[in-house]
Amino acid sequence: MDKVLGSNGLEELTPPPGRSLIHSLPDDIALSILSRVPRKYHHNLKCVSNRWKGLVNSQEWYARREKNNLAETWIYALCRDKSEQVSCYVLDLNSSKRCWKQMKNWPTCSFKRKGMGFEAMGRKLYVLGGCSWSEDASDEVYCYDTSINSWTPVAQLSSARCYFACEVLNEKLYTIGGICPSSGDLHSWDVYDPSTNTWEPYLDITNIQNEIEDSIVMDGKIYIRLRSADSQVYALVYDPSSGMWQHSNSEMVSGWRGPAVIVDKTLYVLDQSSGTRLMMWNNEDKGWIPVGRFSSLLTRPPCKLVGVGTKIVVVGKGLSSVIFDVSNVKTMMGLMVSSSIPRLDSDIDVLACKCTTI
Repeated sequence: MDKVLGSNGLEELTPPPGRSLIHSLPDDIALSILSRVPRKYHHNLKCVSNRWKGLVNSQEWYARREKNNLAETWIYALCRDKSEQVSCYVLDLNSSKRCWKQMKNWPTCSFKRKGMGFEAMGRKLYVLGGCSWSEDASDEVYCYDTSINSWTPVAQLSSARCYFACEVLNEKLYTIGGICPSSGDLHSWDVYDPSTNTWEPYLDITNIQNEIEDSIVMDGKIYIRLRSADSQVYALVYDPSSGMWQHSNSEMVSGWRGPAVIVDKTLYVLDQSSGTRLMMWNNEDKGWIPVGRFSSLLTRPPCKLVGVGTKIVVVGKGLSSVIFDVSNVKTMMGLMVSSSIPRLDSDIDVLACKCTTI
């Protein structure tokens, strides 16, 4: 089966003479039909034939699903149970019976590690670094291709890291700061280019500290929230155009008191100091606006946030989950109206949440 570039610049599959995706149908119509199959059945499609397998793995397939608004988002939660074992759970937001399911294949060397990085880029998830009581910080990186349900090791970090920030900017993966028991604090960051499978190291002695509490990407820049030795909270911002880290404005930092997420180019923070209250940053007026509170019956802190379209998904202890649409803000007696997913296991702590769309 040959690959050529179509008129739209995307890679297309050209079948051998006499073969078609579906007998008696033009391939374009067959693709239109097959691309409507829900994501959870894509593995079944790949089992039909090598031609179908190649199609489902092609860029043309994903472009067609996105063009026709068929792309589906799944959420992945990195968790730790009471035995300190790390695992990953997945949630299909498009399913009529939404529930968390544990991923069966997970890199075994990461079962007991703490301080790992967890990030999504395109259709792939990355698990990076980490350490344990019996193991110094690791430089290992594993990549999970959600389209083929497979983990593979990729290029190692330039510096072994644990408890570091991890973000995606301009289709590259950044690992920032952290701790290495054998060499002390890391005032540096690495940048991974998936197209070349290489890391490029950078050093910033003056700004980046090891006590990174959270990070976000906003307006094409990376923000990290840190805590100084005297417990003062501050934030640094990285501008890729200058390659420099600088201090962020204090007004934004003052309200960044919990997990953060960007939805529709707006920054939201979940304040968990007293219940779970959602706050929104007004960039024009440089102030924080309270959106509302979630019911204590639905959310169990500590929580993590992930954005899907115009929705914020709040995932708490035991994988108790709440889905709130910011484009349709409604409150009832001070509580925000939302849909929920019952918790799975009260002993599960959620470490991070990411999503991929296929």
